[in-house]
Amino acid sequence: MRQKVTIRDVAAAAGVSHQTVSRVINDRPDVADDTRLRVWQVIENLNYQPSAIARSLIHQRSYTLGVVTAGLRYVGPSCTLSGITEQAEEMGYTLVLKELRHFESDDTQPLLNSLLARQVDGILWAVPEIGANRAWLESQPPELAAPLTFLTMAPRPGLSSVSVDNYRGGCVATEHLLQMGYRHIGHISGPLDWWESRQRLAGWQDTLRQSGRPASDHHWKAGTWSAASGERAIGPLLDAYPEMDAVFVANDQMALGVLQVACRRGLRIPEDLAIVGFDGIPEAAYYWPPLTTVYQDLCELGRTAVRELSRAVEAGHEEGGLSSPVTLSLQPQLIVRKSSAAPGTTGS
Repeated sequence: MRQKVTIRDVAAAAGVSHQTVSRVINDRPDVADDTRLRVWQVIENLNYQPSAIARSLIHQRSYTLGVVTAGLRYVGPSCTLSGITEQAEEMGYTLVLKELRHFESDDTQPLLNSLLARQVDGILWAVPEIGANRAWLESQPPELAAPLTFLTMAPRPGLSSVSVDNYRGGCVATEHLLQMGYRHIGHISGPLDWWESRQRLAGWQDTLRQSGRPASDHHWKAGTWSAASGERAIGPLLDAYPEMDAVFVANDQMALGVLQVACRRGLRIPEDLAIVGFDGIPEAAYYWPPLTTVYQDLCELGRTAVRELSRAVEAGHEEGGLSSPVTLSLQPQLIVRKSSAAPGTTGS
């Protein structure tokens, strides 16, 4: 078996002390440039792997982040976790993952205690805000030994959060349809116990009201995010709102169900009914017709959350340092495709 290379082996090969090697590895400024370069060359040549345990002891940190998530079988949470994993790897963090059984679970204290017992440097709460699953923040505000950053929830004073601007996304989708010349724009929302659903619904409502075309209750229906729920919602919506010439659907999967019903009813897309979705899943480009959608970069959401939590961790380790809570909102992007072309421009 090949003997493990040690820090003293690196020091001997570079002609420096092991303390100097340690300073180079930890990016200390008190090392000459030529010495730093020589040490890194030796590290690469010998394939030296610094000890994570030793690094933790030196810096009094575990270089570990706790992540709480739920619903990893769904596209959104899994994409967000992918971004978290990528950024953590780039920044040298190990992750400890905990998955809640249900989105609505509020049994948080044992889970938080479990992560803190592992000496994590910080915690990412990557569970969407649904129903009352944030009630514990009011009833038992967390007083933790590690900073906590939330993903995908309404801003709250004193707490750090990173979210996509779902309200703006609803506005962008509706503004686009108005600009294309559509005047009777319906909506299929996600489940209303989800914060994102309510934000997208509010963006649609406010944009229509500001355009002088306020929405009525019979102008929208609620789905459950699934393609089947989009199929179930669009029929009653078309019946209740026969003059509807466009619909903003709160996710791309429900929009797929809308397309199927439109085909069965002999409706041409977009000539008879324009459609805009939300999420920007890769498959949306291959719907027929290709789906206009509001793209939210959930991978970047996860990456941004890790960077923000790392900033809070670093601030907490500075002498007397405290990290001020921040609220970050990522802007979605409209991707225009054939499903929302202007009336009369698609040809026969």
